[in-house]
Amino acid sequence: MLLIMLLAACGGGSDEEGNTDSSNDEGSGETSEGPEIGQQELTQPYVAWARETVSTHMLGALLEMVGYDVELKQVEAGAMWSSVADGSADFHTSAWLPATHAPYWEQYSEDIVKVKQVLDEAPLALGVPSYMEDVNSIEDLKDNEELGESVDWTVTGIDPGAGIMQNTEEAFEAYGLDNWELTSSSEAAMLTTLQSAVEDEEPIIVPLWKPHWIFGTMDLKMLEDPQEIYGGAGDQIYTVARKGLEEDAPRAYKVLEQYDESYEMINEMMPKVHAEDQDPAEVVQEYIDNNPDQVDKWLEGIPRE
Repeated sequence: MLLIMLLAACGGGSDEEGNTDSSNDEGSGETSEGPEIGQQELTQPYVAWARETVSTHMLGALLEMVGYDVELKQVEAGAMWSSVADGSADFHTSAWLPATHAPYWEQYSEDIVKVKQVLDEAPLALGVPSYMEDVNSIEDLKDNEELGESVDWTVTGIDPGAGIMQNTEEAFEAYGLDNWELTSSSEAAMLTTLQSAVEDEEPIIVPLWKPHWIFGTMDLKMLEDPQEIYGGAGDQIYTVARKGLEEDAPRAYKVLEQYDESYEMINEMMPKVHAEDQDPAEVVQEYIDNNPDQVDKWLEGIPRE
């Protein structure tokens, strides 16, 4: 992993190099120059979902700015959670709670710490193109022969370990959708199928969530979910870490505590990565270069190297 090396003034004191003496950084995790670096190599697993690809690369870049060597590891959802819980990875910023990732949280909460809520509204639902005017609620799928036959009684899903896939299986049972089937593939494959259907104005039903770049390129709607199987108004998204990371890498943990997001920020970067096929590392670096005040907020009180 190539480190991003930046020269910057540290803290609120003089910017003379002679006033920074890292040799005094011993004992506790906090010094006059900010938190110690501690463990220098970090592993950050992620699933290549729309927001998560951007957010993971952003956190990786910020941590490299303050002296860490960060390995970004693309995995499936189950491995993302289990690797942090067993300590083979250090953190991820993809915990959709309380609904979507509830099974993972129940399984691993004793070994994982919620560090910071980074986004406060992340709704999920089944979705359809807006031209499907007669389909506005999950209830509209039940015993709907015309609709069912038009889509082969199929909801086109994403990777099988994703929380929204488990939500959809629960929705089938809760709403009595006995004739329906959920297929699994990947987010990319689902989006390709969705785009093809929209181009031909054909019916299609898929799991959708926000933030997602696809809403900026297609006219889509999320179906009403009266029983709130998908979490009602929406989940919150958290950064979570393995137990012990705060002691092992105090500086990294401080970055995780201060990092947050906005829809504006994520919506600016997602289309560049996913619709325009730009390198996510380059997109993130462009944002960092163009938003120094935001970066200063995320890295307040933390030495940069």
